[in-house]
Order: sequence, then structure tokens, then C-alpha cells
Amino acid sequence: MKKSILGYLSVLCLLMLLFNPGLALEGARQGILLWGNVVLPTLLPFMICSGVIVALDAIHILTGPFKPILSYVLQLSDQGSFCLMSGLLCGYPMGAKTTSEFMDSGRISDKEGQYLLAISNHPSPMFVLGYVMAQIRVIPGIAASCPLWAVAAALYLPILPISILARKCYHYKKRPQPVTDNTTLTEYPFSFDGHMMGCFETMIKIGGYIMLFSILALYLTVFPFAMPSLLRPALLGAVEITTGIQTIAHSVPGMSGAMLIIGSAAFGGLSGIFQTKSVLKNAGLSIRHYMLWKLIHSALSIILFLVLGGV
Repeated sequence: MKKSILGYLSVLCLLMLLFNPGLALEGARQGILLWGNVVLPTLLPFMICSGVIVALDAIHILTGPFKPILSYVLQLSDQGSFCLMSGLLCGYPMGAKTTSEFMDSGRISDKEGQYLLAISNHPSPMFVLGYVMAQIRVIPGIAASCPLWAVAAALYLPILPISILARKCYHYKKRPQPVTDNTTLTEYPFSFDGHMMGCFETMIKIGGYIMLFSILALYLTVFPFAMPSLLRPALLGAVEITTGIQTIAHSVPGMSGAMLIIGSAAFGGLSGIFQTKSVLKNAGLSIRHYMLWKLIHSALSIILFLVLGGV
């Protein structure tokens, strides 16, 4: 049944491309430009550098200053702390990618990996500063009531309550000792060329998903059927956050537009979910669980934003 439904959907997608190739071309062009101008130069250097940090066993240098929060509040190991920090600094889907790789190499336990998948994938601060805030300020009369600190708090503070829920859900407890010894971690010598080629492969996958979901988002903008005023921009934000956030900023006025932008950025869009799925190599990590946690995160971000905005 599932295979049959997917088959019909694939034929429908092909017909849409054939009947309006110009729209598909424009969507693909926008997706590739977004990938080449924003995602690739932002994410790839961080991806390469993080691999070198792991190979040089320098994780403790990066995570050391934040140990009181990462270790004692969030109950993460040093290796797990690095997964969370990579997700926070680099953005989607770097946190999930690092978590999956660390599970495969035995650096973190399966339970810590499941816990980390719930809290480690987020929009990067650069994306929030450079894009989310810029789009919020486009909304008429809303800039004064949406300071940067309120937006950042709404997006990142939900990590704390979600971490408590995820620890209970997966019965996770921090281990006092590393999961494996150094002989296991250094069994294969590090190759910078091999690592860089692996990063390129991941970036190409991400670019492909961005292109496909940019096409879908563009088709949604010209969807001929009538929809409630907030549904179309909300759908766009749920499909692809960059295109969706821009559409929301220009079509939904007031606090409603800002709320939809915050919710979209916290959720990451279907494009972000597929990007995350493409880097999850470990069978112990569930993309369905990840989607549920992102929905919870999005709801908490909207609620916190309303509270901080004084509504």
C-alpha cells in the first residue's frame, strides 16, 4: 500500500514538472543558488574543521569552557558535548551527522546518541542573525517587539525542557567513563583527503534536497486552490525554511508572521528533515522520533516567543 501511494506521488510529481517546466527550472535555480551562496560556504568549512578536531583528539579543548552547562546541566559526555556544539554552531544537519558518526565509532553510547538527536540539530546562529532577523524586520511594525535576544531565547532555550523529556524517554544516564578506549578510536588512520571527500558527498546530498524542496515550495506559491490566509505561508515554512520564512515575512503581518517564522526556524522544514535522514547512518537513530522532537521544539519556541514578546 505504501509503495503504491509513493508510486502515484512520483508520477504526479513528474506530471507537474512536465506541465510547468519553467516553474521547476526557477525553483531548482533558487535552490542551487541558496545552496551555493549560503549553505555551502557556511557549512562546509565547519564540517571539515570539526573532523580535524575529532582526529586530533582536541574535543576537550573546545568543550572545556562550557562543561558546567554541557556536562552537569545537560548530562553529556565530552564527546556528546561536541555533537551538541557542532549542531549549534554549524546548523542543520551537522548535529545529527556528528551524532551518527560518533555512535558508529563507539565514542558515545546508543542511548546518548538517541538523546542527542532530540537536542542537537538547530539553525545556526549565523542563519538566525543574518537571515531570520532580517526577515522578521521586514514585517511592518514588528521589529521593536522582536529583539535579537528574544528570538535567540525562543529558538535555543527549549533545549533545556526537551533534554529533560528526552533523558526520561530514552532512560539515559551519563556514563562516568568513555564508551571505548583509544585503541578502538585510532584503529583507522585519519586521511584529510578522505575526510574532505566525505564532506563534499554530504554537501551534495544536502544540495539535492534543498533543490527538490525549493521546487516544491515554489509550486505551493502558485497552488490554484483557495486556502486560509495563514495556511499557504505556514506550509511553505514547513517545507523549506529559507523560502518559507521569506514568504511569511512578506505576506503575514504583525505578531502572527513573527510566530510563524520562529516556528519554521525551530522545526527546520521537511527539507531539513530529509537532509537529516540522509546523514543518519546508524540504525539506532529514528527519523520519526526526530520529527516528533522538532514538532515539540517548534511549539515550545512559539510559546516562549509569545511570553517574551509580552503578548
